[in-house]
Amino acid sequence: MTVPGRRSSTFSRLLRHGFTDPSAAERLLDLPELAALRGDPVLLDALGTTADPDLALRGLVRLVEAQADTERQTFTTTLLSAKPFRDRLLGVLGASEALADHLARHPKDWETLVTYEAADLHPGVTEFERGLAEATDPVALRVAYRRCLLGIAARDVCGTTDVAQTAAELADLATATLRAALAIARAAEPADAALCRLAVIAMGKCGGHELNYVSDVDVIFVGEPVEGADEAKALQAATRLASHLMRICSETTVEGTIWPVDANLRPEGRNGPLVRTLSSHLAYYQRWAKTWEFQALLKARPVAGDPELGSAYVDAVSPMVWQAAERENFVTDVQAMRRRVVDNIPVAQVDRELKLGPGGLRDVEFAVQLLQLVHGRSDATLHSGSTLDALAALAAGGYVGRADAAQLDEAYRFLRAMEHRIQLYRLRRTHLVPEGEDDLRRLGRSLGLRTDPVAALNKEWRRHASVVRRLHEKIFYRPLLDAVAQLAPGEIRLSPKAAGQRLEALGYADPAAALRHLEALASGVSRKAAIQRHLLPVLLGWFADSADPDAGLLGFRRVSDALGKTPWYLRLLRDEGAAAENLARVLSAGRLAPDLLLRAPEAVAILGDPEGLKPRGRDHLEQEVLAAVGRADDAEQAVAAARGVRRRELFRTAAADLIDSYGTEDSPRTSDPGALVDRVGEAVTDLNAATLAGALRAAVRAEWGDELPTRFAVIGMGRFGGHELGYGSDADVLFVHEPRPGVDEQEAAKAANRVVTEMRRLLQLPTTDPPLLIDADLRPEGRSGPLVRTLASYEAYYRRWSLVWESQALLRAAPMAGDPELGQRFIELADPLRYPAEGLGEDAVREIRRLKARMESERLPRGADPTLHAKLGRGGLSDVEWTVQLLQMRHGWAEPGLRTTRTRAALAAAHAAGLIPAEEAQTLDEAWVLATRVRNAVMLVRGRPGDTFPSEPRELAAVGRYLGYGPGHVGEMVDDYRRITRRARAVVDELFYGA
Repeated sequence: MTVPGRRSSTFSRLLRHGFTDPSAAERLLDLPELAALRGDPVLLDALGTTADPDLALRGLVRLVEAQADTERQTFTTTLLSAKPFRDRLLGVLGASEALADHLARHPKDWETLVTYEAADLHPGVTEFERGLAEATDPVALRVAYRRCLLGIAARDVCGTTDVAQTAAELADLATATLRAALAIARAAEPADAALCRLAVIAMGKCGGHELNYVSDVDVIFVGEPVEGADEAKALQAATRLASHLMRICSETTVEGTIWPVDANLRPEGRNGPLVRTLSSHLAYYQRWAKTWEFQALLKARPVAGDPELGSAYVDAVSPMVWQAAERENFVTDVQAMRRRVVDNIPVAQVDRELKLGPGGLRDVEFAVQLLQLVHGRSDATLHSGSTLDALAALAAGGYVGRADAAQLDEAYRFLRAMEHRIQLYRLRRTHLVPEGEDDLRRLGRSLGLRTDPVAALNKEWRRHASVVRRLHEKIFYRPLLDAVAQLAPGEIRLSPKAAGQRLEALGYADPAAALRHLEALASGVSRKAAIQRHLLPVLLGWFADSADPDAGLLGFRRVSDALGKTPWYLRLLRDEGAAAENLARVLSAGRLAPDLLLRAPEAVAILGDPEGLKPRGRDHLEQEVLAAVGRADDAEQAVAAARGVRRRELFRTAAADLIDSYGTEDSPRTSDPGALVDRVGEAVTDLNAATLAGALRAAVRAEWGDELPTRFAVIGMGRFGGHELGYGSDADVLFVHEPRPGVDEQEAAKAANRVVTEMRRLLQLPTTDPPLLIDADLRPEGRSGPLVRTLASYEAYYRRWSLVWESQALLRAAPMAGDPELGQRFIELADPLRYPAEGLGEDAVREIRRLKARMESERLPRGADPTLHAKLGRGGLSDVEWTVQLLQMRHGWAEPGLRTTRTRAALAAAHAAGLIPAEEAQTLDEAWVLATRVRNAVMLVRGRPGDTFPSEPRELAAVGRYLGYGPGHVGEMVDDYRRITRRARAVVDELFYGA
């Protein structure tokens, strides 16, 4: 008798044995059906060793209750007397609710777990066929299938088989099931069966002999007519048989389903015929197949139907699989396949994704398969469909380091075991780690983690995923370093040919040069070489993920040659994870940023500072530039210092732009291209304004000391005034001066002109820093007019002679350097001209339209494609800007929001004022941002300005990567550009031309 308020001894024992609900377990043990079992201590001990004692006990009660009265005694006696049977049965009941359901529906199936012959310990296809032999319809096949599955699960949870053996048994059971299903289909349609030969080829995990408990079984069907039969009719018959086989396995019946049979890996996927002849398959693979299809064929294995036809299929496609690495698009296809599948996983599930998440099963499988394709063409020992067998062969052949292979093998086995136990619970297809505490506890205990199973499971899972994440890229590259640097004693080294093949497959156009760079970087015993050996496997992966891996590796060698003896540089790359990845992205994305960096390699420090990539404001930059000018001995030295600041800031801006456009492992690419364009435009404008301020101070100080005899201001025009400069833009300016009191006008004018001439000279002096070109052609009278005018002269000219295009040009006018009060007075002079009272007259509107039409016909370069010219082409920058500027000149007098020099801000204001519908404003904005990014991309990639997409394939691919298009998608990029700008031109025709 239990004293009230005190727990019973049974309750305490149940707690000690791992029950989470001892009260419910006590009630179950008190049921009359368990009377024969209740008092036996071995039962509790056995339940306590299961993954979920509560679940195991509930399943046991259901099974006992389901026994016929005449059978119950036999069952309980066997359970108590036969420990192997007890462990197997309770192990299954504690791990799988679905198999407990099966046993409750088919209570005699427990007998399959009682005795094991030697063959029962590791059954193969023959034994499973025997187990399914009596199934003559889909329902009976499901029951027999689950009965066989009971044995596999029992061996798995009791540790009789390891994870690889379990996966192989599941594949063998699938093979036997496909054969049984085909036999049922043939029996149902004997006429069809008589017309054709049909072979079933297993693909994916079934073909690789590494199937999950619940997975689609991937297949390909090959059909041929029997001798004398019509081919078309035979293929129709084979298609009916194949379809029937798929339904037998996939359809839900009173006994549930087995698994879906998926034939989408066939030629043309779901759009292609379900069954093809062997010659039709070969014709497709020879002409149309993509790299991923050959990767899938690595695992092709004939499993059912006509064995000769199945073997003929595998024999015929196998040579093509091992020649895939020599195909023209192999590198592009591999880059596309290597881009993370993670992008397609819902954000809420990424951290729980066991298969596709970072450090998941797919990472190991992809890495192994890619290395098989690259090296299997010259090494037949790698021709295996099994991931673990292939990994072992890669290690044995020296293609993967032995230690790395051992770590990956261990991690892959643990992750597959997790996947097996998750699916076994309810026999549902899932790769998500559960979130519930009870589910995690059961999962941890099923893997042998008994002390704090939830915490231990999470720790082990994260550890193994971390190993995979760290190694799945490195295993491509570490053997390359071994090949050139003779690192690891006892390791089998890659031959130069194999190293070259691997580099070629990873996108390196000049493998021999790449190996020379690796040898220079990784050889020797210095601290520098040791750190670079540690970094290079990761860096090479990041380079390979770019459009130009060769440039990335060459750039890294040049930076390291320049900074390799600087302690902070190696420490930065070693200790700041982001710095190394940021450097890799910058070096391999084009010419501009590496050129800027290599002129002053110490700027690499920017990449390791979390704040380092943020643009500096104009006040900060101007203060730094003027201080540097003040310290200089002469004007040339002063402007050299100013240009040095400008070069560093250009690098900062370009690096931030590239890193945000590409994204990194820890932060995705920026999803708002408009924000990137605005940031670049603002940053380049600010640094050019600060540079002009420095050049002005240097020019004045050299001849006049602290004060010029005339007040002087630089007015930004065009993109400069609009804060929309790109990397390759000139600085459009006007120069204005005003003599100081008592200074002769001629003397003031001479001084102002000498200052302008000196500024332009200083800013274009040949140095290692990029020049800042000043363009004053928007001044009154253009190139024929004086370079500098007084404010009064501007006022007189504009009052008397100003043309409508000059008023339009003033829409972008903004003070940039020099006397701020004079600059502001110039803007006050410009306002009535650019925002005329009551708006533009019709004559002026017609004149603007005429000028625009003439520009379209005359200024587009000869031979340029008008649909792809970012500045002057259809729907490009000029179209959008002239449309916005016409709205500003017509309505700016009445709408204060339109009084801005910035195109996007004016467009938003026009929409807010009701002058343009939201959809049309969005269309123009999208086109303007895209055209601006194309120009920025061309400058970043080629190192020189351009308004059209590059024709060289690598440069075009690099522009695509910057714009967010993966490898092999440049055609899509060009199509998108044409589509977006075509829509913008339709809006321009309506709003600007009044069409």
